[in-house]
Amino acid sequence: MKNNLVFKVLLSPFSLLFASIISLRNIIYETGLLKSTSFNLPVINVGNLTVGGTGKTPHIEYLIRLLSPYIKVSTLSRGYKRKSKGFRLVGPLDNAIDSGDEPLQYKKKFPSIPVAVSESRNIGIPMLIRHHPEVQAVLLDDAFQHRSVVPGLNILLTEYGNLFVDDMLLPAGRLREPKSSYVRADIIIVTKTPFALEDEERERITKKIKPYPFQKLLFSKYEYGQAYFILDQNIKVELNQSLKIQLISAIASVDYLLGYLNEKCIVENVIKFEDHHYFSEYEMEHFNKIASENDFENTIFLTTEKDATRLLLYKDYINEHQIPIFVLPVNVSFHDEDNIIFDQCIKQFLLNFKV
Repeated sequence: MKNNLVFKVLLSPFSLLFASIISLRNIIYETGLLKSTSFNLPVINVGNLTVGGTGKTPHIEYLIRLLSPYIKVSTLSRGYKRKSKGFRLVGPLDNAIDSGDEPLQYKKKFPSIPVAVSESRNIGIPMLIRHHPEVQAVLLDDAFQHRSVVPGLNILLTEYGNLFVDDMLLPAGRLREPKSSYVRADIIIVTKTPFALEDEERERITKKIKPYPFQKLLFSKYEYGQAYFILDQNIKVELNQSLKIQLISAIASVDYLLGYLNEKCIVENVIKFEDHHYFSEYEMEHFNKIASENDFENTIFLTTEKDATRLLLYKDYINEHQIPIFVLPVNVSFHDEDNIIFDQCIKQFLLNFKV
């Protein structure tokens, strides 16, 4: 704890420099020296102020499930760590190298919706509409900092265990923008909350964040589904106390997932990599070695849906060696009546949208 404090103090001058640069950029946009682009269709952004780990992907999926029965919805992401450049429509035969892990996850789970990637959102949206003129709404993944586009609705996520109000700017902390930037949000969602959230805790967090009168502050949590074999979703396994887990994780934060797993089964080992890590042949051989040294009647590998998109680059190797890698799906749900409030906010935004 003391070393961490010293580390933050040493880095604080660089955080001040970073704050000056970001503040200057925001002033340039807010004064109109640089123009932000608005579009003649609804654009909903789901983003955060911190570096990774707030749960953008499952919240985008919640919106897809909410809207796709009624309108033609699409998603646009940067496609972080993809090897391709420029605008790209994500196809069913793409892999994570082509499109990035999160966009590929959207396409595999919702094959009927247009999914695109582009480093530039204000170029990506017109290109997406050009290829899919039937699109009626665009969901932007992680574009809170991208001021070149004015979203019609801005949804800001902040993690329960690491609220943006308690954080510091990079590099001393994880904030990509000053805390005051939350003023641009229309909806603030505190994510990854405990399954049971007391009213007193909601009030405590509300007082810390201090939402503006025009902002809705909501609380969401994760609900995990049944784990399935990475190569065949029809092969499933129930998590129970006799099952031992080798957890493969290359996501920003594994704490919430571990909290869930430790109540359901025995986590023998956590094989942790950096966020969005592309697995190597050596690592796959290592997994195979672990598998060969264990009795896998009661032991499996478990991973996240996002990690699975990158592990599937080695699907032939997994199939050849029959490595028992299972995937744990996740959905977002809300506390109390927050789901009703959230759904109504989204529907009202769409109903009130004017070109």
